[in-house]
Amino acid sequence: MRWVLAVVTLLFLLPAPAHAASPLDLTSGFYVNPNSSPAVWARNNPGDARASRIQASIGSRPIARWFGNDPNIGSVVASYTGAADGNDKLPVLVAYNLPGRDACGGHSGGGAGSPAAYRTWISGFAAGIGTKPAVVVIEPDALGDFECMTQTQINERNAMLVYATQMFQQKAPNTYAYLDGGNAGWVAAATMASRLNAAGVRNVRGFSVNVSNYYTTSASASYGNAVVSALGGGPRFVIDTSRNANGSNGEWCNPAGRRLGVPAQAGGGAEMLLWVKTPGNSDGQCGIAPTVPAGQFSPAIAVRLIDGT
Repeated sequence: MRWVLAVVTLLFLLPAPAHAASPLDLTSGFYVNPNSSPAVWARNNPGDARASRIQASIGSRPIARWFGNDPNIGSVVASYTGAADGNDKLPVLVAYNLPGRDACGGHSGGGAGSPAAYRTWISGFAAGIGTKPAVVVIEPDALGDFECMTQTQINERNAMLVYATQMFQQKAPNTYAYLDGGNAGWVAAATMASRLNAAGVRNVRGFSVNVSNYYTTSASASYGNAVVSALGGGPRFVIDTSRNANGSNGEWCNPAGRRLGVPAQAGGGAEMLLWVKTPGNSDGQCGIAPTVPAGQFSPAIAVRLIDGT
């Protein structure tokens, strides 16, 4: 019995396991990236009549930074989150490097060369954040693209996503990470809940909705809540409001008539409203920007989003 008492005494003396702190509580607001594509364009084109409007309406706002297949991902992420931390601000990052990404859309293809390469990359990404506060959206579109994939490819993708969630869980304790959960017009809520479960959503804070899309905040919140209900509660969700003020017209690739949504904030119908997609960055060579490649900034797109035209 003496050894049992010793073990019990030792357990009481051991420090309690660390719990992740809320990155919102650890910071004094969202980080504004001075080198976002709209901010850089406005800075480099001071003589253009559109520059001041783009900077005021977009470049000066907190916008997520997307990270792709950079061999130095750990140091790049560490530098970016360190700059935010030095200003007591909360950065929003997007991990976007799955092999075969954008399988159905096709405009943003690419990603890591293999599952092994992806695991190395995402491990470095999480380690680069470390204990600094951050918000991360994990792999937009990854769980909506299944109709263009074989079951073997789906299984392989799920394994990579589970690994990604584990890396943020283990290496970035003060990060709120969200697996992407598509949007209100894509995959049924119950189906998405099943996919999120298989991809490791229980390892992270929750999921994101409406990334790079246009559904209103209310429609996105209804969808997010339906997914949470199908999951049996637990995970939280965030909404991309970057371009959703006018809602969706059923098109996803540079549609006309869209408008900037509510800037980044806590609450508002979800855990957070975020500008995940950079307003003014093209969705692909389509819609109102048939010659602008995916991810490239267009001042013409930006102004149309400001004006809602």
